[in-house]
Amino acid sequence: MKEYKNGEYTDIEKAKEPVIDYDKVYTYGDYLKLDLEEMVEIIRGKLFRMSPAPKTKHQIISSNLHFRLRQLLENKICSVFHAPIDVVLPIENKKRTRSTTVVQPDICVICDPKIIEENAVFGTPNFIIEIIAGKDVKRDTQYKYSVYEEAGVGEYWIVFGEMRFVEVFIQENGKFHRFNAFSEDDIIPVKTLPGLSISIDDIFEGV
Repeated sequence: MKEYKNGEYTDIEKAKEPVIDYDKVYTYGDYLKLDLEEMVEIIRGKLFRMSPAPKTKHQIISSNLHFRLRQLLENKICSVFHAPIDVVLPIENKKRTRSTTVVQPDICVICDPKIIEENAVFGTPNFIIEIIAGKDVKRDTQYKYSVYEEAGVGEYWIVFGEMRFVEVFIQENGKFHRFNAFSEDDIIPVKTLPGLSISIDDIFEGV
């Protein structure tokens, strides 16, 4: 759609789209000022556009995990959330608006109620799950892996929907260590939530 102004036609939609400087180091403060129709994440100051709406397989897996974890955490202090939810990872001795990482994990479990606020989670989740979708492979297996490790996330699962397996990493001495990979008929223990487990069949039910 175009409008005529100052002697020329202007693409209205294009004019309204904010300019994104991909060379800039973005912060949570900048994130709050962005006016975009699509969702974005900031990882170490770099802006990443989210993939288009997830495919149905991704949504089924996410729903299965969220439902199962809610059952397991009933009457417990820990809470489970699913995307979209802003998780602002802290930088020591800096105000939250100066944080350079704002992510939206597919699933996260938080056992410290103090970091859960109305607009976002300001702190490190105990347990995070990302579901590989489309072109997000590098983001989940490298970029997010790195910031989750540095922030002290206790446990990180990467769910590979197409291949129907789950890779599990556990935080030990400031580093992620690969605990195991799980596939058909396996039951995965949740190390950060002792006594709880989720079966592969539960994760991929209906897929």
